[in-house]
Amino acid sequence: MHTVVVGTSGVTASDVLAVARAGARVELSEEAVAALAAARDIVDALAAKPEPVYGVSTGFGALATRHISPELRGRLQRNIVRSHAAGMGPRVEREVVRALMFLRLKTVCSGRTGVRPEVARTMADVLNAGITPVVHEYGSLGCSGDLAPLSHCALTLMGEGDAEGPDGTVRPAGELLAEHGITPVELREKEGLALLNGTDGMLGMLVMALADLDTLYKSADVTAALTMEALLGTDKVLAPELHAIRPHPGQAASAANMLAVLDGSGLTGHHQDDAPRVQDAYSVRCAPQVAGAGRDTMAHAGLVAERELASAVDNPVVLPDGRVESNGNFHGAPVAYVLDFLAVAVADLGSIAERRTDRLLDKNRSHGLPPFLADDAGVDSGLMIAQYTQAALVGELKRLAVPASADSIPSSAMQEDHVSMGWSAARKLRTAVDNLARVIAVELYAATRAIQLREGLTPAPASRAVIDAVRAAGVQGPGPDRYLSPDLAAADAFVRAGHLVAAAETVTGPLR
Repeated sequence: MHTVVVGTSGVTASDVLAVARAGARVELSEEAVAALAAARDIVDALAAKPEPVYGVSTGFGALATRHISPELRGRLQRNIVRSHAAGMGPRVEREVVRALMFLRLKTVCSGRTGVRPEVARTMADVLNAGITPVVHEYGSLGCSGDLAPLSHCALTLMGEGDAEGPDGTVRPAGELLAEHGITPVELREKEGLALLNGTDGMLGMLVMALADLDTLYKSADVTAALTMEALLGTDKVLAPELHAIRPHPGQAASAANMLAVLDGSGLTGHHQDDAPRVQDAYSVRCAPQVAGAGRDTMAHAGLVAERELASAVDNPVVLPDGRVESNGNFHGAPVAYVLDFLAVAVADLGSIAERRTDRLLDKNRSHGLPPFLADDAGVDSGLMIAQYTQAALVGELKRLAVPASADSIPSSAMQEDHVSMGWSAARKLRTAVDNLARVIAVELYAATRAIQLREGLTPAPASRAVIDAVRAAGVQGPGPDRYLSPDLAAADAFVRAGHLVAAAETVTGPLR
């Protein structure tokens, strides 16, 4: 099994995906263990002094003015975990919780938090045992970090609360730790706070969304090309020299992908023969501009994620010169903004895909295709309601594009009076990404059927490869009306598994 070694300088997006989704093992580097021990020595020295130090010998948040005596500090650290584990609602997905735990471990291993090496080792042991704390949908305001979700994870380290075992059964965390020979941690000064105070949940969801969107944006380029073929559009608008004079890199990549898929097509350009059109509709002609803008948004979001993955997010932090200083690095604004920005791009990509699908089904705009791509229009309804479903999904995407990061709600007796709502931005982006796959699947279903209805014209080799692959996956072609949900579900699975992109790439080579 693949092993990810966590050092002091952060982790990569591929590390997060390996641990969260592929169950990779986690190990601590010798450098990280040494940094943990050195930072802990600083915290222990400060804890022994009579002067109060925030997070070490004081309360937290609005209660930070109280100095805590040494005999109460262990209880204080346990209590912050218990009281902050106040989430409600449905359980969060296993991959999100594993990303959350792994990214908190990443910050702990930076040597900036003051956590003992044995606590970090326990975090790694829990991940490696396949134990997943029960984390709930609601509880994080994204400042000070993802407090409630991280608290539920810390509760598991203490052997309290509920967790899911490797067999998928939810049981008391203490039982699961005992079965795997893991000793619950006894928290000391600073450690409870250090386990809770980070942007790890929203960052983990950003990393996974970017990975999913990389596949979906390529998929959308493929379906846009198939629709252009089915509508007998012109691929002249995809010429590299046209995109070079507006040099957005995402736009150039999207146009290049479409052009590669359409290479050798016997359908494109035929609209000049019998039904002259000066230009194709925006949803066809401007596909690279819209998808390209989304790609550039992803590039910006990826840069933010890269910076966060190299960060140590905690408050207070232990500095190399021995100081323990308060800060505001736990604020989730940088991550929240790009999560919201991505939701806008996702909504627009879904919207333009739906417009292309609708054009395929409208006999007044489809340039010779039967109404709703039906076998016997009037007796058959064809894909009429499949487009309704797609439109409903797009409507939801537009609602999910409303920014969460602009909706700060003060908390903690006005001490934490401006919050990021980054967790909420991440949660709605996950839903948006999920729905985008379904929107693209409907366009794929319609476009492949439409191409097959263009009798006497030969599609591009890449298009033919996609049609063959999607039919082999159980998505049926043209014919009389049938129960459509299974076909749409199969198309959805085909898209989100990356099989659409893979099928096209058997002809085109790697898409950009």
